[in-house]
Amino acid sequence: MARRPPPPAFDIVAALRDKRDGREHSPAVIERLVQALMAGEVRDYQMSAWLMAAWLRGLTETETLALTRAMLHSGDVLRLESVRRPKVDKHSTGGVGDKLSVCLAPLVAAAGAAVPMISGRGLGHTGGTLDKLESITGFDVRLSAQRFEQIVREVGVCLIGQTPRLAPADAKLYALRDVTATVENVPLIVASILSKKLAEGIDALVLDVKCGGGAFMRRPAEARALARALVRVGTEAGKTVSALVTDMDAPIGLTIGNALELREAIEVLAGGGPADTVELTLELGAEMLRVAGVERSRAAARAQLERLRQGGAGLEVLARMVRAQGGDVRQIERPALLPRTRSKVPVLAERAGVVTAIDARALGLLAVRLGAGRRRAEDTVDHAVGLELAVTLGARVARGQPLAWLHQRRRGAEEVDAARAAFRLERRAPAAAPGRVLERLSAR
Repeated sequence: MARRPPPPAFDIVAALRDKRDGREHSPAVIERLVQALMAGEVRDYQMSAWLMAAWLRGLTETETLALTRAMLHSGDVLRLESVRRPKVDKHSTGGVGDKLSVCLAPLVAAAGAAVPMISGRGLGHTGGTLDKLESITGFDVRLSAQRFEQIVREVGVCLIGQTPRLAPADAKLYALRDVTATVENVPLIVASILSKKLAEGIDALVLDVKCGGGAFMRRPAEARALARALVRVGTEAGKTVSALVTDMDAPIGLTIGNALELREAIEVLAGGGPADTVELTLELGAEMLRVAGVERSRAAARAQLERLRQGGAGLEVLARMVRAQGGDVRQIERPALLPRTRSKVPVLAERAGVVTAIDARALGLLAVRLGAGRRRAEDTVDHAVGLELAVTLGARVARGQPLAWLHQRRRGAEEVDAARAAFRLERRAPAAAPGRVLERLSAR
């Protein structure tokens, strides 16, 4: 049998010239560009130049789809053929106090879908699902593809980290984008998100695109543009995709920090929890069931999820998943066993007033200073530390009343002052907020 000849050498200079001058690449050129990068034919400095040209000149939807597919097929693509349930996942663009994956995934699995979820770690002011789950003693997020599929099949849900064999081109490109100021670009973000998510072997995907001061996309127009692009390209890639644009001005729920957020997620799955965390869990979960075809209407899906939540079915699935992934299930049954600091320091209001704003970004950065997050990817986290809010938006507080508590290893006045500055107090109450879900976008 004759051996297939190697592809001709890729002309990176011609590709750079075309993109520099604003010309559109064909899908074949995009595919060869990614192949050449992974094969070492294209140097990092050349790919950095292409990323900057793409950032300045833009990528068309055709180019974005081609880049997504090339990155997707740069490594393994899971099939999960033994999983018979509809397979659906959720991706968030990152927020503060965002423990929703821990609430959502088991609850949606309890409703009949399969949730194969590959999650990330926190970086900067935003938290990461893997860090929260690793608050559980022994919980293993580094599973083989075979074990991942087995747990999804038997439990209905499994949450792991990205492996080096899934969309490896994304990891290489993101490292270059991070040091060349080319992160904030919608087509490059779309290709990065979708290449990883489509590698999971899912049938459908729901995007939670955060918008506001604590989000990557701060302005509604930016968040809406990203959401629309994700839905269009994901749909063109052959998946059922929808997106919710959600508010990220104030932290989600009452906790920021890994074990603290895990306790809140357990509370939600046990039928309690803060109103906004519950709202987002039910809204995103209902959309996941709808796009997966488990429920026809959002209303029916939401009602089903609420029944399961009140009955504790989602919590049971979480416990089964934790056990299957090597974690100490007693910490789910008794959340007091999760890591905690010995004391918590109150943040007291210096005057009376109504809470009209809570700066999510400022509190997320403070949580990093306390040790709950990372400034660099190689940093370690302290699972016990973080912040616990004592008030929510619209609350009327008296002078000396706690606004929050700091769960920290050492007492420091500067941290207390930084937390207090994140709360804005005014004499009059603001107009009622419209809720966390700002907009829904779908291809159908």
